[in-house]
Amino acid sequence: MSKKIILVTGSSSGFGRLTSEALARAGHIVYASMRDIAGRNAGNVQQMNEISGREGVDLRPIELDVQSEPSVNFAVEKIIAESGRIDVVVHNAGHMMFGPAESFTPEQFAQQYDVNVLGTQRVNRAVLPHMRREREGLLVWVSSSSSAGGTPPYLSPYFAAKAAMDSLAVQYARELSQWGIETTIVVPGAFTKGTNHFAHSGRPADEARAAEYEAGPYAGYGEKIQEAFGKIVPDDADPAPVADMIVDVVDAPFGKRPFRLHYDPTEDGANIGFAVLDRLRAEMLHRVGFGDLLKPVKKA
Repeated sequence: MSKKIILVTGSSSGFGRLTSEALARAGHIVYASMRDIAGRNAGNVQQMNEISGREGVDLRPIELDVQSEPSVNFAVEKIIAESGRIDVVVHNAGHMMFGPAESFTPEQFAQQYDVNVLGTQRVNRAVLPHMRREREGLLVWVSSSSSAGGTPPYLSPYFAAKAAMDSLAVQYARELSQWGIETTIVVPGAFTKGTNHFAHSGRPADEARAAEYEAGPYAGYGEKIQEAFGKIVPDDADPAPVADMIVDVVDAPFGKRPFRLHYDPTEDGANIGFAVLDRLRAEMLHRVGFGDLLKPVKKA
């Protein structure tokens, strides 16, 4: 196995934290990025440094706010200066909002897109010139089964943004394959334990509009939805295998990395939905003569 230089976004908790630690334990140099490493995430930085010292792994917390282009550019430049390259980016940073769609302001929807979609664009624009110069690299996108599986109500800002991110990942895969840059989209299902999605989810800014739903025919739906989630997610559902899947993808040889992977203990059907959708997209590319974009080109 060759040691990779890896940047993981949103590494303070959840999939990002699990993935950063798993990749470091697999022998890679991992830049675990997060916001405010000197403030609210100082404890996470300390924990990661302790893991590095105790286990002899190379886990490097780094300041990076995906909503800030200067922050992203500074972080990427720092990694290049220290390590000379970036081999893998794991697009994981994300945020959830919970409540009736109508009760979120347009600005809140924009904020969801800023974190979950535009954040990946900022990171790509900073990293891809280096990968294209090397004519190799790997982008791993942490998507959501909601984009092609069964979905409950009250999560529309998050679901809409994740669907947009997934579509962007697919397009990037076509536009980077001839540069020798591979793409894997990892599709986790819902987890009520082991991540902070629900605990840290945003709430509607228009409280009066939300109250109208609560006082009307949707009274109590917020609690009902979370209870329903709790029932369909198995008690032993563990998000750690998502991180293990990403380690396997990173360690796989060029040309053998899967385009899409699923891990969903709730079995919401996204694996079926995406299988059909990805096949139709591939067939369309073949029909118009661009089938070569479906496979990455190994550099000479």
